[in-house]
Amino acid sequence: MTHSSASAFRNHENHSGGVTFILMGFSEYPELQLPLFLGFLTIYMVTVLGNLGMVLIIKVSPRLHSPMYFFLSHLSFVDFCYSTVVTPKLLENLVVEDRTISFPGCIMQFFFACTFVVTETFLLSVMAYDRFVAVCKPLLYTVVMSQKVCSLLVCATYLWSIACSFIYTYFVLTLSFCGTNFINNFVCEHAAIAAVSCSDPYISQEMILVSATFNEISSLMIILTSYVFIFITVMRMSSTGGRHKAFSTCASHFTAIAIFHGSILFLYCVPDSKSSWLMVKVGSVFYTVVIPMLNPLIYSLRNKDVKESVKKLIN
Repeated sequence: MTHSSASAFRNHENHSGGVTFILMGFSEYPELQLPLFLGFLTIYMVTVLGNLGMVLIIKVSPRLHSPMYFFLSHLSFVDFCYSTVVTPKLLENLVVEDRTISFPGCIMQFFFACTFVVTETFLLSVMAYDRFVAVCKPLLYTVVMSQKVCSLLVCATYLWSIACSFIYTYFVLTLSFCGTNFINNFVCEHAAIAAVSCSDPYISQEMILVSATFNEISSLMIILTSYVFIFITVMRMSSTGGRHKAFSTCASHFTAIAIFHGSILFLYCVPDSKSSWLMVKVGSVFYTVVIPMLNPLIYSLRNKDVKESVKKLIN
């Protein structure tokens, strides 16, 4: 059999349903299955209620119809979708013996997980730029951050994330898989998928590493540049009250950025974390399951406008 025909056969096998994946998850800790299920179920319920609640509050409250909350509503929507792509399958695998996921199912989960994580990465950058304009160019804020500009920024974020996900998925589909594959994670993420490939994953790993690194560095550059200018502007303010107000409006966003990017940098940039699959799983849990729950809590607990809007809705 020639190389091209062998490759075509393997690709046919990949797509024909002959390949199945088994998500190992936390199966090596049978005594923890029930506590983990209850814990993750609670987190998921809080995530769904928190994020959809945030979207609803921003939608119905006139005082929250500003660019900052427009971006926050999309961040909440992305967090809800991201968690929903990952957590239900995780919960299922904690209570059933059969932890298999089909090849198309695994690829779909990978595609949507990539889409939402890249979207969140750049939404946080857009929100940093929004805070930069609000603090450093307050007189031009309504002009610079017009409704049209905000919509374009959000659309660009979604389109870029979808394009990146198609690229990532294409390189995963260039890999070959044989029969049943045990994925040492609870989610179909690239490192775990590449680890069970029958073919050499080097090109796929390098291409995804280059693209992911570009996304991470470019988004962090936007965020850091925005916050450097914000810090300089705030320190030049003569009013202590003005400084406090400026810092308080940025605190929630900066906290969300630190947690999200800190988790990603820990997972993919610290060499020691890759030597332990348990460490990788814990890190993956944090940024796929826990962070989508934390974001609405961070923004609602530290934000007076959101808290007052919630009180009005309840009343």
